[in-house]
Amino acid sequence: MELKLNGKVKLILDLQSWDSGFTKREFVITTNEQYPQDVKLECIKDKTSLLDGLSEGEDVEVSFNVRGNEYNGKYYVNLQAWRLNKSGGAAPATEEAPAEPDFEPVGDDDDDLPF
Repeated sequence: MELKLNGKVKLILDLQSWDSGFTKREFVITTNEQYPQDVKLECIKDKTSLLDGLSEGEDVEVSFNVRGNEYNGKYYVNLQAWRLNKSGGAAPATEEAPAEPDFEPVGDDDDDLPF
């Protein structure tokens, strides 16, 4: 299941790395709702590079997965981002009119009906 979240980047934290080679980078999005919420997400391993071109205050759409685990009798939930699209606050692109066909109609009459 693909989950998405739209909002404004509030905070981007530094890259964290461990001796095992695992890397993680966390960031916070403020949602665009009647009652905005600050939601912390993370990028792991090679997905940490998604945050390189991002700056605080930008509007984004984040696609993420929910991951849960148990450790020492406690349960944890992480929101792992795997795609970031900058919204840029620009109006969505409108559909273009269909292009004219690349062929010439056969026949001299334009109103030639097949029936």
